[in-house]
Amino acid sequence: MKRVAVFGKPGSGKSTLSRALSVATGLPLHAVDSLFYQADGDVVDRPIFDAAHDKIVASDHWILDGFGPMDAFHKRLEAADTLIYIDLPYAMSYWFVTKRLLKGVMIKPQGWPDGASVLKGSLQSYRVLKMCPKFWNQDFMARLKTLADYKTLYVIRCGAELNGFVDSYCRPDDG
Repeated sequence: MKRVAVFGKPGSGKSTLSRALSVATGLPLHAVDSLFYQADGDVVDRPIFDAAHDKIVASDHWILDGFGPMDAFHKRLEAADTLIYIDLPYAMSYWFVTKRLLKGVMIKPQGWPDGASVLKGSLQSYRVLKMCPKFWNQDFMARLKTLADYKTLYVIRCGAELNGFVDSYCRPDDG
């Protein structure tokens, strides 16, 4: 586990898992949203995103958490040695987005891009969740299984798996 891509629907716990994984493994964590958005919440120019993303992907050790532009996502999947797909039930993802929104009224969520509106981000997450079945589907899962022929693939499908992942798969003797 040296180059790890963590991905899934909005509100699936990617950032929380990625932070814990970074602490457990010592791998540097990079949130795709932090590469994609400026401090004021606006999208960065695409060449700037691509340069930052490609530099990370070309390095030897990383955790990249998130989705971002489709071509960058596929590049990340190819470069990673470990794929962690968080595929929680939709109701749970909607609840996590709602919980983040409610908490975000008082305190900026950990890992949330500086300057980005939690309300706008949450509304966008709801819109994306509605479209997710078009992407996070059996065809995507088949592609992941093909990639798993030469990578390690973890698919997390419930809260218990999500909460226990780091303890189960990242022991101190793991590298």
